[in-house]
Amino acid sequence: MTEPISPGQPLEVPPPAVTPRIEWGRAWRAMRRLMTHPEETEQAFETIAALSGRDFERLFQRFVAHPDGRAMYRERPSLFATVTNRAALRAMPAGSFGRAYAEFMDVAGLDAQGLLDAQSRSESESRWDDSDPGREWFGDRLRDMHDLWHVLTGYGRDEAGEAANLAFTFAHTPFRGVALILFGIAISPLPEGMGRLAWLRYLYSAWRRGRRSTWLPAARYEELLPRPLEEVRRTLGIPAASAVHPEGVVVGHMYSTAAAGAGAS
Repeated sequence: MTEPISPGQPLEVPPPAVTPRIEWGRAWRAMRRLMTHPEETEQAFETIAALSGRDFERLFQRFVAHPDGRAMYRERPSLFATVTNRAALRAMPAGSFGRAYAEFMDVAGLDAQGLLDAQSRSESESRWDDSDPGREWFGDRLRDMHDLWHVLTGYGRDEAGEAANLAFTFAHTPFRGVALILFGIAISPLPEGMGRLAWLRYLYSAWRRGRRSTWLPAARYEELLPRPLEEVRRTLGIPAASAVHPEGVVVGHMYSTAAAGAGAS
């Protein structure tokens, strides 16, 4: 955890030490691997890191220019510490964002530590900018928002749900690596019962849902978790899933089942 900046201390945001190289070959290999082995979450981090370039820096500068983002950059709260305190989350009121998050993670058998481990496996040589604690803190905070956004959107942890959540995420964090993963999803086998055009429209609707909501990287999740989930969704301007997807949220497996069949042939 990085140290907060005291209120009386001038806030100076140092320039980035380096701009990561764009590595299309590395990104393509990682994306292809992710399409055939979606359980290897580290491949998503690898794809994004390989194409980061100045994407992360642009997002970081938008964050520190945002009033709430700038205040959080000074305070450096640990979202990881908050979301890994499962006992505190379970003790929150029924119907609260925090309780819903804890139940979501319990049912899925997940823990925020899993994303940290996946990131560590993929980026041992190329984190966002380890030389700058402030940027490292922001990168970690972005990582720890992922499953919170699943709860806010109602998109599940099945492959179709991950795809929709990623499209929603791209509206808030427009990394080239995320776009490449979405491209891989778009050309992969479809969820059962869906045509190609209907699937693309569904992903577009998820992206548009993200565009219509408040910019979520600057949300103060530590303050939102105890509040009723529906109230949080309204506060953040997230359109209801029923309005965005009138035929229902898609649930299903896609590319991994097809890939398993291809691998067996």
